[in-house]
Amino acid sequence: MRSGFTTGSCSAAAAKAAAFMLLGGNRTEQIGIRTPAGPVYEAQICEIVIEENSVTCGVIKDAGDDPDVTDKALILAEVTRVPDGKRAVMIEGGEGVGVVTRPGLDQPVGCSAINSVPRKMITQEVTEVMDIFDCPDSLRVVISVPDGGELAKKTFNPRLGITGGISIIGTTGIVEPMSTRSILETIRLELNQKKEEGRQIAVVSPGNYGLDFMKKQYGYDLNRAVKCANYIGDTIDIVRELGYGKMLLVGHVGKLIKLSGGIMNTHSKEADCRMELMASAAFRAGADRETLKKILNSVSTEEAYGYLLDAKIAESSFRAVMERIGFYVKKRAGDTPEIACIVYSNQWGLLGKTENADAMIAEVLAEDKKEKEHD
Repeated sequence: MRSGFTTGSCSAAAAKAAAFMLLGGNRTEQIGIRTPAGPVYEAQICEIVIEENSVTCGVIKDAGDDPDVTDKALILAEVTRVPDGKRAVMIEGGEGVGVVTRPGLDQPVGCSAINSVPRKMITQEVTEVMDIFDCPDSLRVVISVPDGGELAKKTFNPRLGITGGISIIGTTGIVEPMSTRSILETIRLELNQKKEEGRQIAVVSPGNYGLDFMKKQYGYDLNRAVKCANYIGDTIDIVRELGYGKMLLVGHVGKLIKLSGGIMNTHSKEADCRMELMASAAFRAGADRETLKKILNSVSTEEAYGYLLDAKIAESSFRAVMERIGFYVKKRAGDTPEIACIVYSNQWGLLGKTENADAMIAEVLAEDKKEKEHD
């Protein structure tokens, strides 16, 4: 699959081209930059506007084969000469670039959402041009994305507290198709933000169903939790690295039953032994041969649970499941964080929870109430 280039790379290329035309006086429609990952990005320059004291250049983002919402977005950089004799590069966000309104992100509250690596790239490329033309003054770089306001609605930005547009991001300068790294960076970003806001317990769910269950069962605010998709093991690692003392994991049986077998990436391409694990728990609870066969031939965990109910061993089976889940998440986490887990079914509701779940839920709800009162 074909890789692409980040909004950070596009911004740096557009800024370099604009600085080159402003200081050198020559029009160019192609410019090269070195990405942090190493490869050179040869960007095509468009939307060129040359004025007496500034130049604006654009780059159309190419995300490669990644389904990025910013693919084909126009990234503009306006570079203006500031006659102050300081030789600095000043970077600002313009139209369509978000503004940070909550702590815990890459940039401080009130700043444009142009992350640190893109800022470094822009500074490096523009400074290189300043050196070529021996420019004694500063250059102001304003990055804008004309469609950024609309594009941002399709991103995590509103949830993260970034208003008014997209973020200029990228740690390598390269967009990898369906990048696991980018998903884990988003999970880390959300968890870190909630830590900065004072949360002591990381509340995590693989997806929206888990958050909906928390809302219906406990009245917990969905926006205060983090979705981890299939990356449960990696998320536990991130929670530990960020210094959380506790983590509450809530998820559908179809995902979390895999944890009872020590499987920490729940995507079906990694492992799919749901029925085998359900059958194993049923066997421990004394299931007969016919019940075990029905479970193993089930097409969903919901169907399999129905057979546990029929055999009157659902409660004892899931007591065993939760014991195994508790064992494996503790093995992954070590002594910290303490992890509590709740497993539910869309059809059957609450199926099981680890022994420490009730106490941790009470702490989560108390923390949530305190924060709402403070808000």
